[in-house]
Amino acid sequence: MASPFSSFTSAVIPLPAENIDTDQIVPARYLKVTAKDGLRDALFHDWRYDADGGLKEPLFVMDRLAMADRQILLVGDNFGTGSSREHAPWALVAWGIRAVISTSFADIFRNNALKNGLLPIAVEAEKHRQLLELVESQPRVALTVDLDAQVVHLPGDEDLPFEVDPFAKEMLLAGTDEMGWLLARETVIGAYEAAHPPRVDTLADAGR
Repeated sequence: MASPFSSFTSAVIPLPAENIDTDQIVPARYLKVTAKDGLRDALFHDWRYDADGGLKEPLFVMDRLAMADRQILLVGDNFGTGSSREHAPWALVAWGIRAVISTSFADIFRNNALKNGLLPIAVEAEKHRQLLELVESQPRVALTVDLDAQVVHLPGDEDLPFEVDPFAKEMLLAGTDEMGWLLARETVIGAYEAAHPPRVDTLADAGR
């Protein structure tokens, strides 16, 4: 179970490439990995490492020293397209990313992200362009992501609102998932079942 998602402030990693697919986020050969923490090195592996396992030159943006400990990834349009794989958000979270900002996300990636403690934030194209320009002109600028209020706080007291599925938001803030949510209501469910006996006895003889 993940930790409850709280408001946080972080500088930004700019990766404005568009149509980044899940195979680029985590190559298929790493899908047998079951330890989530071990996926940190698999994240964008083929963009980061050469055939001998060394870091490519010039360094991929996430491997630059200045990007260490940054928790917001600012990407181009249509992020997370391609095949469904939970390893993609697992790897991003293992690296330390807590929120990804784009103009749009593939539906499957967005759903997988929300179920694995990663917040996908979709913004309008013009706001996205302004964010890229802001990060380019002020590489160390910090943004505050407030899931409870559903806003990204920008410098100068400007707020950038975003939408998120209400149930997914509840799960993130509670640090749980659908199963955890259900188990937490076991007593209520039991009381309802006791007060509402089944209308059909599935154990009764079907007339034979």
